[in-house]
Amino acid sequence: MKLDLLRHGETERGGGFRGSLDDALTDTGWAQMRAGIEGAGPWDQLVSSPLQRCAAFARELSERSALPLQFDADLRELHFGQWEGRSAAELMETHAEGLGLFWNDPYAFTPPEGETLLDFEARVLAAAERLHQRYTGQRVLLVTHGGVIRLLVARARQLPRAQLMQVEAAHGQMFRLEFDALGLRVRS
Repeated sequence: MKLDLLRHGETERGGGFRGSLDDALTDTGWAQMRAGIEGAGPWDQLVSSPLQRCAAFARELSERSALPLQFDADLRELHFGQWEGRSAAELMETHAEGLGLFWNDPYAFTPPEGETLLDFEARVLAAAERLHQRYTGQRVLLVTHGGVIRLLVARARQLPRAQLMQVEAAHGQMFRLEFDALGLRVRS
């Protein structure tokens, strides 16, 4: 299965730890996503996080391209607990130590009342495996979030867990992966 990952674009409430907050895209965010898929495809299936910053674009693309669309809640962003809706700059004023611990090793530090990285990893990898089993031999576009992309790309690159935060995923950026007999890997 060929798996293309598209990160959602800029949202109305801006950057920071958006997590499970359901923000809409800005006009710039829509443009970023449209530019991200330019020249890509064709796809056999479209899968999206149900959060509107992904789902609205996925619905538009599905209608425009007559692609079947599936939503999967397991492909939503990491839940950041008390940090949701806050920027790194804000957190530096009130939770500098915790933020540093999270950036250095998100598997060892969970934001207060947030989802652990182990739980996040388990749900995202289970969802990816379901896609692989269901769409073997097909080309799938997954519209999702930065954390989901970081995790899947880090896994495909065989990076150690400690290097998860080194994977960059800009708004509207596309990544190309592949599931084969050897597992998940980056596609050239």
